[in-house]
Amino acid sequence: MSLLIKGGTVVTADDEFRADVYCENGKIVAVGENLDVPGGAEVVDAGGQYVMPGGIDPHTHMQLPFMGTVASEDFYSGTAAAMAGGTTMIIDFVIPSPQQRLMEAYETWRGWAQKASADYSFHVAVTWWDETVHEDMGTLVRDHGVNSFKHFMAYKNAIMADDEILYNSFSRALELGAIPTVHAENGELVFQLQKKLIAEGITGPEGHPLSRPPEAEGEAANRAIRLAQVIGTPLYVVHVSAIQALEEITRARGEGYRVFGEVLAGHLMIDDSVYRHEDWDVAAAHVMSPPFRAKEHQAALWKGLQSGNLQTTATDHCCFCADQKAMGRDDFSKIPNGTGGVEDRMAVLWSQGVGKGRLTPSEFVAVTSANAAKIFNIYPRKGSVAVGADADIVVWDPAATKTISAKTHHQKVDYNIFEGMEVTGLPSHTISQGKVTYKEGDLRAVEGAGNYVNRPNFAPYYAAMEKRNELNKPTAVKRG
Repeated sequence: MSLLIKGGTVVTADDEFRADVYCENGKIVAVGENLDVPGGAEVVDAGGQYVMPGGIDPHTHMQLPFMGTVASEDFYSGTAAAMAGGTTMIIDFVIPSPQQRLMEAYETWRGWAQKASADYSFHVAVTWWDETVHEDMGTLVRDHGVNSFKHFMAYKNAIMADDEILYNSFSRALELGAIPTVHAENGELVFQLQKKLIAEGITGPEGHPLSRPPEAEGEAANRAIRLAQVIGTPLYVVHVSAIQALEEITRARGEGYRVFGEVLAGHLMIDDSVYRHEDWDVAAAHVMSPPFRAKEHQAALWKGLQSGNLQTTATDHCCFCADQKAMGRDDFSKIPNGTGGVEDRMAVLWSQGVGKGRLTPSEFVAVTSANAAKIFNIYPRKGSVAVGADADIVVWDPAATKTISAKTHHQKVDYNIFEGMEVTGLPSHTISQGKVTYKEGDLRAVEGAGNYVNRPNFAPYYAAMEKRNELNKPTAVKRG
């Protein structure tokens, strides 16, 4: 099958130029002006539009069993909604239960993901530690293309990783050439604050941000970064929501350490006033962790993205409908944590980023696809418009407009955190594996069409890191 995208302006993370893009058998095989291509190719007219790499959302949770229920979005509906918004790949999370073998959990998630309509990959969480975890991490890296491991520093008495787990897992990741990632919140502090607030009679959604203050995120980010520095491994901090965490990442990067920061589209747009909404259901719909913050944090996060101290954007797409959120009607700590956004990330970031002069088109490509592809070692296969890359492409109409609404979105959830937001800049076409899967409102996603993407480890870089660590290794003092 062949496809010609004709007459558009190609935008990559590094460049912007007029060119046609020709795709065959799921790959980009030619990029240039006035391409001479074989007859019979499907033609997409991209005149007056941008041709960019399809988005990569590096943080989603499809079909996640969590807090006594299961996320409403499965791998088919979630990846289909993603493509309606211009995202052509997700990196989801395998989250083993404590004491569950990592490989057992991985095989379960791989089974669920067979129905994905777009390409996908997995981070694997380390929620406990013994020699089987050590062994399974090696198997995942060597045989299954996993090069990142997640650590929840929150959710005490469930999946929280303490400092002992962090040390062992970070050290093992360094040996394997994989990158550790962390959800940075002080789980003990959150647990104690939850108990305190509920005892004081604060049981509604307004208690959620009070129990997870910015300081809890800043402390955990600092602790994870310092542990990573001592061990000598790079680190990726997910869903940075607070000035305090951003400052720790900025400080570490200024000291020369390889620390990466991810920010959610929601944290850039929404403030904590949502938790005080008079309608309990609306307030509960926004319960996620870390929570939405006061307005000054949004301004700081935009600056972090503009300065390069935050490198990627994501959604933490984890949907729970109103009846599921109602599980916590009398106790905010029991409201399932999660919101949507995989369909809207690209549009809100373009509208509020490029449209407001905060980002250039090339910077938009960097933070929505290319940087994630580089950090997780799948660039230039993903995140680029270049010969040899996967034909995962979005044709972007900068003049198209819409009002975001749960009534019209494709996401399998009964609310939208961006409800009523007017956006300018939308995909006219989404191309996955060289096939048009979304065209001007017509979603053509095919269940099961998505491919699992192997992500190689970082062996050359880590070999250099280990050599540096060995050179700096302390020696014992010989005494008489």
